[in-house]
Amino acid sequence: MSGADAPVGDGSERGPAGCPERDPAQHRGLDASDADLIAVVGATGTGKSDLGIAIAERLRAAGRDAEIVNADAMQLYRGMDIGTAKLSFDERHGIPHHQLDVLDVTDEASVAAYQVAARADVDRIQADGGVAVLVGGSGLYVSSVLFDLAFPGTDPELRAQLEREHDELGPGILLERLRGMDPAAAATIDARNPRRLIRALEIASRSEVVTPSLPSAPRAWRPSRILHLRRDRGQLVAALHARAAGMFAAGLVDEVAALREQGIEHGKTARAAIGYSQALDVLRGTSTIEAAVEATGIATRKYARRQVSWFRRYAEAETLDVTGADRGDLSELARRIVP
Repeated sequence: MSGADAPVGDGSERGPAGCPERDPAQHRGLDASDADLIAVVGATGTGKSDLGIAIAERLRAAGRDAEIVNADAMQLYRGMDIGTAKLSFDERHGIPHHQLDVLDVTDEASVAAYQVAARADVDRIQADGGVAVLVGGSGLYVSSVLFDLAFPGTDPELRAQLEREHDELGPGILLERLRGMDPAAAATIDARNPRRLIRALEIASRSEVVTPSLPSAPRAWRPSRILHLRRDRGQLVAALHARAAGMFAAGLVDEVAALREQGIEHGKTARAAIGYSQALDVLRGTSTIEAAVEATGIATRKYARRQVSWFRRYAEAETLDVTGADRGDLSELARRIVP
């Protein structure tokens, strides 16, 4: 990482373990007691999942329901647990999690489908009077929920063909096709709504996907409070290397061996995931564990640099320096976010 990746701030705002001394609940934006969409974002290894859980628990203790919506693209996949640092069922502390384990490793992740599904989760949580806590570091996926981003352009010829098939074959056939191409999108589609069904199939059927960049001044989808976690560059680099080594020590190669039987090598998105592609090299005999750990650490650091750059553009985010923070410190930070 470059020096530009160091956390915002000169250190004067830090309290114990690097947490900000000022009360985040009094920072710009909505008070946490009023916000019904809170996003916890940042680079890999900054403690997003732990803080998300702590915030949800604080909200529940204060009498507001809270549920978590995942915004990590690789955690969408069933069976990809160790390499994505997915929280176990027990670690979720009884808090409902959405957009976890919704894809097979042979499916191709689609930010367009994710946007529809994740926003439907947010809508449902808010309609029930709860707070949706969006947690993740996949910048485009986070942005697809928080901001007005459209995915992708239309294909009039393809749409006309799908409309003809809908008229001739009925919605059931089209819905079944969508399930095979994009299960996550199919799970959120009402087959009685031809327009949405056809649009979802149009997106899933296109061979190319237009990936938009974040506008310089993105327009919010709806009011939200964004918490951007940052760590000191030196500590983060060391933590990411340790994390890579820990993944392989925890059985990542065995996890990937099981996923190999499920077809991960045929999945365009899953097979390229950091840690998983390196573990596949080990299984193929083209890499050692030691080399795979080193390659995973390097790839993770590069990815973290891109994440830092992406989230730095969130002008309305509250930047929270969590250098040195452990789970206890993050729980205390959650107390100041949700008084």
